[in-house]
Amino acid sequence: MNRALLRCPVCNAPLTVTRYHCESCDTTIEGRFESSPLPALASLTPQQIEFLLAFVRCEGKLNRLEAELGLSYPTLRNRLHELIRALGYEPGKEEPPIVDELRRRQVLEDLENGRITAEQAIQILSGEEV
Repeated sequence: MNRALLRCPVCNAPLTVTRYHCESCDTTIEGRFESSPLPALASLTPQQIEFLLAFVRCEGKLNRLEAELGLSYPTLRNRLHELIRALGYEPGKEEPPIVDELRRRQVLEDLENGRITAEQAIQILSGEEV
């Protein structure tokens, strides 16, 4: 089945759904129907949909996504930003995460005692719990 068209291929204006058809019973319904609440989802590429599903499956944790997809952290961030833009949003500015002093000290102590790696410490202190 073809992907849904969102824009006219001739003039690029938004398209309106005016007809539904049931192949099972051959019923056709005509009228003007609201489009999907998230029409941007219909315009995602197969690669973006695959990334979105993996992102949800990994609960948004990029370290788990790295392992599942075998991609580097910078590549994952770029793909996430591409997906955010494809959905019609602009990725926010990088804001430093708020890690309280007690948590920061615990992470540094864990690092010093070898309970976590330097990479894990960086992820925790940057707001990505491991």
